[in-house]
Amino acid sequence: MGNWGHREAEESPSRRKHPDCGERMPTQAKKLLSSGGTVGVPTAAGLGPRSLSREEIFEWWYFHKHGTSFIEQVSVSHLRPLMGGTEGSISEPGSPSSSRESETSRQNLSECKVWRNPLNLFRGAEYRRYTWVTGKEPLTYYDMNLSAQDHQTFFTCDTDFLRPSDTVMQKAWRERNPPARIKAAYQALELNNDCATAYVLLAEEEATTIVDAERLFKQALKAGETIYRRSQQCQHQSPQHEAQLRRDTNVLVYIKRRLAMCARKLGRIREAVKIMRDLMKEFPPLTMLNIHENLLESLLELQAYADVQAVLAKYDDISLPKSAAICYTAALLKTRTVSDKFSPETASRRGLSTAEINAVEAIHRAVEFNPHVPKYLLEMKSLILPPEHILKRGDSEAIAYAFFHLQHWKRIEGALNLLQCTWEGTFRMIPYPLEKGHLFYPYPSCTETADRELLPPFHHVSVYPKKELPFFIHFTAGLCSSTAMIALLTHQFPEIMGVFAKAVSMISRTCAEYL
Repeated sequence: MGNWGHREAEESPSRRKHPDCGERMPTQAKKLLSSGGTVGVPTAAGLGPRSLSREEIFEWWYFHKHGTSFIEQVSVSHLRPLMGGTEGSISEPGSPSSSRESETSRQNLSECKVWRNPLNLFRGAEYRRYTWVTGKEPLTYYDMNLSAQDHQTFFTCDTDFLRPSDTVMQKAWRERNPPARIKAAYQALELNNDCATAYVLLAEEEATTIVDAERLFKQALKAGETIYRRSQQCQHQSPQHEAQLRRDTNVLVYIKRRLAMCARKLGRIREAVKIMRDLMKEFPPLTMLNIHENLLESLLELQAYADVQAVLAKYDDISLPKSAAICYTAALLKTRTVSDKFSPETASRRGLSTAEINAVEAIHRAVEFNPHVPKYLLEMKSLILPPEHILKRGDSEAIAYAFFHLQHWKRIEGALNLLQCTWEGTFRMIPYPLEKGHLFYPYPSCTETADRELLPPFHHVSVYPKKELPFFIHFTAGLCSSTAMIALLTHQFPEIMGVFAKAVSMISRTCAEYL
């Protein structure tokens, strides 16, 4: 029996410049370079000072000025085209091209970050039932470890030692064994019957139906609201009380969101929409939780397309991070206006109307953001249960989106037909997606590795772009293999191969004479 790992602080990918570095070469370094002199530095084992060469002094100055090694800068710039990267000349630090490269790398790092799935299922009522029926585990160890880290981040704080029930729950969130976690939750309730996080754990993992989960979440809501009001009154007393209020706020928001999802799954969609709207209004800073994606899905189920457009107008903004839900929902709304009358034959004769062009462009935008989604919407690939975490622009996000939104595309007449006719046209606009994008940054190359960690081993991970070798490579490989095989057979059986060669030459001569 072991514990899940603790959440580690993320390191910034950017390098910091030395505080004393300037735009000009230091006088000492300039004198040393001009005079050819050396400077003594201490060495290991007490062997005395060692002389620095001109190259080492220049490397030291370059690093202090630009924050990066000169050798590294030159090597990467020269080797990148040979390794399949973008070609280009060496860009000086601080130049526009260097700034664009660093901005692109930062964007790729953020896009390769794993996010909590806003529509993740319930472990006891959904994931475990799948395991009972199929005998397969839908969640990977990596995915569950990320969830354990999320729980420790949102449901614990430094003042947990003041309440014995919170101390027990802090250990419960780190516990790997599900029965041990459930047992710890009951121990916390024995110490404090108003322990909201204990009810949350039981609702997530012990409840075998959505009805049971909703009942436990309602108990958690009652306890969570009491603790939240108490924390609000004490928040200004000390920094510890402020941290406790943040934790209690996270717990309350989580409970209300899961109650909204229970109502959505049980068919009370208007109630779910009201809870989500109230949450977004009461806690606007918590946009990172992506509650608007839950709201979009519920509004689509109500076919309230005007309300969906209003939500998109707020969150489909250039300054906000995108997602498959945002891009494909925007494409669905534009497709809805033209899909019922769209015909490929008619469009090829008379051309596309303005509305059809807008719909096609919206589909191309969505496909560029996540090219894995169409195969699931068009049922060219089989769906599995979505993971608890997703990688934006990856296969895991495509599964999570299609799992909940496929029914909305099917409901609109002709929407899937228009998608099928137009989605592959996106790839003509971005022939080298790993190097240059059209509307978004280049497609990150890290998605395949992360998706293989997030998705179960029985799922065939979708890879983009496909690593297909050209025909010339296949032809050359086959020709070389056959030549080597003939040479080997000739060496081993020279007489038989001689007779075979004569027969082949006679047949070839006969065919040539006949022609």
